Amino acid sequence: QVQPVESGGGLVQTGGSLRLSCASSGRTFTTAAMGWFRQAPGKEREFVAAITRSGHTTYYADSVRGRFTISGDNDKNAVYLQMNSLSPEDTAVYYCAATTLTYRIGAYYQGSRTYQYWGQGTQVTVSS
Repeated sequence: QVQPVESGGGLVQTGGSLRLSCASSGRTFTTAAMGWFRQAPGKEREFVAAITRSGHTTYYADSVRGRFTISGDNDKNAVYLQMNSLSPEDTAVYYCAATTLTYRIGAYYQGSRTYQYWGQGTQVTVSS
Protein backbone atom coordinates (compact mmCIF):
# COMPACT_ATOMS: atom_id res chain seq x y z
CA GLN A 1 0.00 0.00 0.00
CA VAL A 2 1.06 3.55 -0.81
CA GLN A 3 -0.69 6.55 0.69
CA PRO A 4 -0.32 9.83 -1.23
CA VAL A 5 -1.30 13.05 0.54
CA GLU A 6 -1.67 16.32 -1.35
CA SER A 7 -1.15 19.83 -0.04
CA GLY A 8 -0.67 23.34 -1.36
CA GLY A 9 -4.01 24.08 -2.96
CA GLY A 10 -5.78 27.39 -2.51
CA LEU A 11 -7.20 30.48 -4.14
CA VAL A 12 -5.13 32.43 -6.65
CA GLN A 13 -5.83 35.12 -9.22
CA THR A 14 -5.54 34.63 -12.95
CA GLY A 15 -1.92 34.66 -14.00
CA GLY A 16 -0.73 33.59 -10.59
CA SER A 17 1.18 30.51 -9.44
CA LEU A 18 0.75 27.68 -6.99
CA ARG A 19 2.91 24.75 -6.01
CA LEU A 20 1.25 21.51 -5.06
CA SER A 21 3.04 18.88 -3.03
CA CYS A 22 2.36 15.19 -2.68
CA ALA A 23 4.00 13.23 0.11
CA SER A 24 3.74 9.46 0.03
CA SER A 25 4.04 6.95 2.82
CA GLY A 26 3.86 3.19 3.06
CA ARG A 27 5.56 0.89 0.55
CA THR A 28 6.89 3.78 -1.50
CA PHE A 29 9.78 1.68 -2.81
CA THR A 30 7.23 -0.13 -4.97
CA THR A 31 6.21 3.06 -6.74
CA ALA A 32 7.09 3.23 -10.43
CA ALA A 33 5.52 6.58 -11.22
CA MET A 34 3.43 9.36 -9.74
CA GLY A 35 0.77 11.33 -11.50
CA TRP A 36 -1.34 14.42 -11.04
CA PHE A 37 -4.94 14.47 -12.19
CA ARG A 38 -7.67 17.06 -11.80
CA GLN A 39 -11.43 17.13 -11.80
CA ALA A 40 -13.51 20.23 -12.33
CA PRO A 41 -17.20 20.40 -11.33
CA GLY A 42 -19.34 18.51 -13.81
CA LYS A 43 -16.35 17.16 -15.70
CA GLU A 44 -14.47 13.91 -15.79
CA ARG A 45 -11.15 13.47 -14.08
CA GLU A 46 -8.34 14.33 -16.47
CA PHE A 47 -4.62 13.73 -16.63
CA VAL A 48 -2.32 16.65 -15.83
CA ALA A 49 1.24 15.35 -15.49
CA ALA A 50 3.25 12.30 -14.49
CA ILE A 51 6.81 11.46 -13.54
CA THR A 52 8.61 8.15 -13.33
CA ARG A 53 10.50 7.27 -10.20
CA SER A 54 13.50 5.96 -12.11
CA GLY A 55 14.95 8.53 -14.46
CA HIS A 56 12.32 11.12 -13.67
CA THR A 57 10.83 11.01 -17.16
CA THR A 58 7.95 13.45 -17.33
CA TYR A 59 4.67 13.58 -19.23
CA TYR A 60 2.21 16.44 -19.58
CA ALA A 61 -1.26 17.09 -20.87
CA ASP A 62 -1.28 19.48 -23.80
CA SER A 63 -3.39 21.93 -21.81
CA VAL A 64 -0.69 22.45 -19.18
CA ARG A 65 2.55 21.87 -21.09
CA GLY A 66 4.78 24.92 -20.77
CA ARG A 67 2.89 26.23 -17.73
CA PHE A 68 3.11 23.36 -15.25
CA THR A 69 6.22 21.51 -14.14
CA ILE A 70 6.24 18.18 -12.31
CA SER A 71 9.24 17.18 -10.25
CA GLY A 72 10.11 14.52 -7.75
CA ASP A 73 12.34 13.89 -4.76
CA ASN A 74 12.82 10.16 -4.22
CA ASP A 75 14.62 10.68 -0.90
CA LYS A 76 11.57 12.47 0.47
CA ASN A 77 9.04 10.29 -1.38
CA ALA A 78 7.53 13.51 -2.67
CA VAL A 79 6.26 14.86 -5.95
CA TYR A 80 5.58 18.49 -6.76
CA LEU A 81 3.51 20.33 -9.32
CA GLN A 82 4.55 23.90 -10.01
CA MET A 83 1.68 25.68 -11.72
CA ASN A 84 2.28 29.01 -13.43
CA SER A 85 0.13 31.30 -15.56
CA LEU A 86 -3.00 29.91 -14.01
CA SER A 87 -6.39 30.60 -15.54
CA PRO A 88 -9.96 29.95 -14.33
CA GLU A 89 -9.97 26.85 -16.55
CA ASP A 90 -7.43 25.32 -14.18
CA THR A 91 -9.90 25.43 -11.30
CA ALA A 92 -10.40 21.88 -10.07
CA VAL A 93 -9.66 19.40 -7.35
CA TYR A 94 -6.14 18.12 -7.97
CA TYR A 95 -5.34 14.53 -7.11
CA CYS A 96 -1.99 12.84 -6.64
CA ALA A 97 -1.78 9.19 -7.61
CA ALA A 98 0.80 6.43 -7.43
CA THR A 99 1.33 3.35 -9.55
CA THR A 100 3.55 0.31 -9.13
CA LEU A 101 3.24 -0.53 -12.82
CA THR A 102 6.11 0.12 -15.22
CA TYR A 103 5.48 0.89 -18.87
CA ARG A 104 7.77 1.54 -21.79
CA ILE A 105 5.05 3.52 -23.51
CA GLY A 106 4.57 6.80 -21.72
CA ALA A 107 0.99 7.19 -22.84
CA TYR A 108 -0.07 4.56 -20.33
CA TYR A 109 0.91 6.91 -17.51
CA GLN A 110 -1.77 9.32 -18.71
CA GLY A 111 -4.59 6.95 -17.91
CA SER A 112 -6.22 7.05 -14.50
CA ARG A 113 -6.63 3.26 -14.49
CA THR A 114 -2.85 2.91 -14.35
CA TYR A 115 -2.79 4.24 -10.81
CA GLN A 116 -3.71 2.07 -7.84
CA TYR A 117 -3.35 4.62 -5.04
CA TRP A 118 -4.97 8.01 -4.82
CA GLY A 119 -4.87 10.94 -2.45
CA GLN A 120 -7.92 12.79 -1.20
CA GLY A 121 -7.34 15.79 -3.43
CA THR A 122 -6.65 19.47 -2.90
CA GLN A 123 -8.78 22.31 -4.23
CA VAL A 124 -7.28 24.85 -6.61
CA THR A 125 -9.43 27.85 -7.43
CA VAL A 126 -8.36 30.50 -9.91
CA SER A 127 -10.35 33.70 -9.83
CA SER A 128 -10.83 35.89 -12.88
